[in-house]
Amino acid sequence: MQNKATVIACVNQKGGTGKTCTAENLGIGMVQEGKKVLLVDMDPQASLTISLGYPRPDDLPVTVSDQMAKVMQDIPIPLKEGILTHEEGVDLMPASIALSGLEVSLVNAMSRESVLKQYLEPLKKEYDFIILDCMPSLGMLTVNALAAADQLVVPVQAQYLSAKGLEQLLQTVNKVKRQINPKLRVEGILLTMVDSRTNNAKEIASLIREAYGSKLKVFDVEIPRSVRAAEISAEGKSIFAHDPGGKVADAYRQLTKEVIHDAEKRRKHQLEQLR
Repeated sequence: MQNKATVIACVNQKGGTGKTCTAENLGIGMVQEGKKVLLVDMDPQASLTISLGYPRPDDLPVTVSDQMAKVMQDIPIPLKEGILTHEEGVDLMPASIALSGLEVSLVNAMSRESVLKQYLEPLKKEYDFIILDCMPSLGMLTVNALAAADQLVVPVQAQYLSAKGLEQLLQTVNKVKRQINPKLRVEGILLTMVDSRTNNAKEIASLIREAYGSKLKVFDVEIPRSVRAAEISAEGKSIFAHDPGGKVADAYRQLTKEVIHDAEKRRKHQLEQLR
């Protein structure tokens, strides 16, 4: 049986929760663990593309909206067309503002929820992991990511409003699971930008663990708030290249190992069931 990539979506309809930072550093962390990884930017703001060193995404010749448009028009796509390789070893399918126009045209497309999935299908045999960085909304592009994903990592800022939005997200996830993608599962909730010096952050963190811990996994590792981490988006580098000895890099290393371990355990289990 061909080993196929596990598709992970970093998703939260609220902005500013650390989705892009998590997608980038999880992907590059996996490369450092010897995995082949494709990052796919699914946000018209192209934050992931910009933070990987492409400050003018609208000038790139091929972006994910072009490829999804080709899927909708049944135009064949050469396997790795438009995929960029970052100096830290991760591949990227970039985004641009054109993606917001594509979202509008998806509404009338056939099998509109599965356009991204159809694009990724042939690429799955080329990679161990494909990581999708979703936009902060629950619109058609995010639904496409949920339909294509095997599992979700949900970055949540350790503050009250951010935790409240989780309910709405989980309802959408359950709906997609029922109607489109029965194998979709939440891999875990990831607490980000945790300021361990404040009691408020600690309280919210334990509230989230209490409220969801029985139904969902909340990762043990928390991503600390850090000025260093905020600087990296302008540099086109991961936290591992920018501040390898820092606490944020350390936290993302732990997260990476946990996600890989869980994915491999699940893959092994699936292979055993097929025997």
